[in-house]
Amino acid sequence: MPSTMTAQIDTRIQHIRGAKVIIDADLADLYGVSTKALNQAVKRNILRFPADFLFRLSAQEKAEVVTHCDHLHKLKYSRALPHAFTEHGAIQAANVLASPQAIEMGIHVVRAFVRMRALAVTHDELARRLTALEHKAEALAQHHDTLEHETQARLRQVFEALRALMAPPPEPAKRPIGFVTPSDTSRKRQA
Repeated sequence: MPSTMTAQIDTRIQHIRGAKVIIDADLADLYGVSTKALNQAVKRNILRFPADFLFRLSAQEKAEVVTHCDHLHKLKYSRALPHAFTEHGAIQAANVLASPQAIEMGIHVVRAFVRMRALAVTHDELARRLTALEHKAEALAQHHDTLEHETQARLRQVFEALRALMAPPPEPAKRPIGFVTPSDTSRKRQA
């Protein structure tokens, strides 16, 4: 069960460029500093933030974030493109800021990211099982269709055989009694 703090952080984690990130405005709010102060601290220590820790959003990504996150509506009017911090970047930002609140919140941020990763693994496992179940169902349906077709064909053969057995036997041709001349045989054929 996540703590309320971790649950609040969960809502601020975004999925951008295939990574789970927190936008600089949200991270600054969590760490109790202004966005400007956070970005200045990052700028002074930029070597601690490689590309997999921190990246700047494009204008289109910024527009999407503003559209999807009501609490970030102020970013709409900012000329600067926001930074996005990955889990490791958020930890590094807490270390760079070194304030007691940043250090404490850094722990909650890490827990939120770990929880999100665990949920993703659970969802991946569930998706994999669902796919396997779907493939089994398709295979069973094909097998069922094949059995049904074969069963129908065999039942048709049984019904035809039963109808043939139930039909009265044809009457054998009666041989005429007495002497029959070839001309009598040809007359019967004509009649």
